[in-house]
Amino acid sequence: MPVITIEAAKLSKEQKRELVASLTKSASSIMNIPEQAYVVIVKENDIDNIGVGGILLSEKTY
Repeated sequence: MPVITIEAAKLSKEQKRELVASLTKSASSIMNIPEQAYVVIVKENDIDNIGVGGILLSEKTY
């Protein structure tokens, strides 16, 4: 049973649904393992707990 784990900031249910479907389909195609065998774990992190380039994501300006 292959397991795919992804960590991200908060996502909507629709984003998670699309992400799980896309990752499963791609991995299944590449690894030639049936989609039903995959487990996808989405770990959400508060943006106060993510730092990029030495700056908290919650304080980063784009």
